[in-house]
Amino acid sequence: MEISGEAGERRIEWAARAMPVLRAVGERFAAERPLDGMRIAACLHVTAETAVLMGALRAGGAQIALAASNPLSTQDDVAAALAEYGVAVYARAGVDRETYYRHISQALDIAPEIVLDDGCDLVNTLHTERLELLPGVTGGCEETTTGIIRLRQMAAEEALRFPVVAVNDTRTKRMFDNRYGTGQSTLDGIMRATNTLLAGKTVVVAGFGYCGRGVAERARGLGARVIVTEIDPVKGLDATLQGYEVQPMAVAAERGDVFITVTGNRDVIRAEHLATMKDGAILANAGHFDIEIDVRALEDLAEAVHPGVRPNTDEYVLADGRRLLLLAEGRLVNLTAAEGHPAAVMDMSFAAQALAVTWLARERVRLVPGVYDVPPEIDTEVARLKLAAAGIEVDTLTPDQETYLHSWRTGS
Repeated sequence: MEISGEAGERRIEWAARAMPVLRAVGERFAAERPLDGMRIAACLHVTAETAVLMGALRAGGAQIALAASNPLSTQDDVAAALAEYGVAVYARAGVDRETYYRHISQALDIAPEIVLDDGCDLVNTLHTERLELLPGVTGGCEETTTGIIRLRQMAAEEALRFPVVAVNDTRTKRMFDNRYGTGQSTLDGIMRATNTLLAGKTVVVAGFGYCGRGVAERARGLGARVIVTEIDPVKGLDATLQGYEVQPMAVAAERGDVFITVTGNRDVIRAEHLATMKDGAILANAGHFDIEIDVRALEDLAEAVHPGVRPNTDEYVLADGRRLLLLAEGRLVNLTAAEGHPAAVMDMSFAAQALAVTWLARERVRLVPGVYDVPPEIDTEVARLKLAAAGIEVDTLTPDQETYLHSWRTGS
C-alpha cells in the first residue's frame, strides 16, 4: 500500500510548533550554511521530531541519508514526507532484522563524513561490515545511554576509528529527555497498550539511572507503589532515600503487577523471574534494545501464545494457566505503543545534536578517535534558548560574584 507524505507533513508541522529551539537553530543554519555540501548518514527513530532535526541539518546545507534505529518505531507517513523533502530515507515500520540492517547499509552508501546514531548500530556496521567507508568518516554523534556504553567499550579496546560526541551525556539530555521524556512516554505506551489503571498497582522499575528515575516518579505520581531493582549500591541508596522500596528482581518478581526495564543491559528479567510472576503481569521495556526481557525464555515457558490480544500486547500462557503480557515484543514500549517523547523534550536533545554536528564539522581535524563530551557552552546555549522561548529569565552573576567564584584568596 502506498503511503502519502501529506499526513506525515501534518505530523511534522505539529511537532515543530513545540520545538522552538530547534527551529531557531534551523533558521541560524539557513543563514550561515555551516554544513554546506557535507554528507551525513543517520540511524535514528523515524518520527516527526526527527524530521524537524533533519530539516535543520538540511537548512545548514547537509546531504542526508536516514535509516531507522528501531523497526517498530518508524512512522511511515513521516518517512514518506521526508523523502518528498529530499532526505534519502531507508525505513519502514515492522521490518525484520535482515531488512533493518540492509537499510542501515543503504544509508551508509552515501559515504558519510559525519554519522548520527541512536544505539550504535550504524557505527557498529561501519566497523564490521562497511570498513571501506571508515577513512572518509570524520566524526559522529550518539544519543543513547546504550550506544555510549558500546562506544566507550570500542574506545577502550582502541577499535573506534573516529571521534564521537556523547550527546546523551549533556545535562539537558539526561535531565529532560531521559528523565521527563522517558518517564512520561513509557507510561503513555503502557497505558495505550493495556488500558490498565496504574493507581494501586505495584510497578517494578529495573534500573535507577535518569530514565529509571523518571519512570519511577511518573508511576508514583499516578498512584502506583514502586519497587526499584538496582546493581549499583549508590543508586540503590538514592532510590531508598527517595522513598522507594529497593529489592532484588528475584524478590520483586513475585510482587509486581507491571515490570519496566530501563537498564541498557541484557537479561534483566529472566526465566527464574518469569516463573514466579503473578497472573496478568505486564512486561515492558524502555531500554534501547529488545534484550532486557528474555523473550526467548518467555517463549520456552509458554504453552500457548496469543499475539495481538490488544495492539502491541501479546499474551503468553504458562503451563499452570498464568498469563504474562509482553508489550511491543520487548522493544521500546514508548516508541512502539506510543509516540515517543513529547516534541517539547526532543526540542532540546535534537538542538544539542544539531549544534554538536556543527562543532564536529569545525573541530574534526584536530580530534583523535574517542568519545567526547558535548562542549558545555552548547548545553548552556540550548537551555538558554529554551528558557527564552518560554519567556523565562534567570539571574546573572555580578562582577563581584564572578571574581569570588574564580579566586581562592577571598574567604568568609
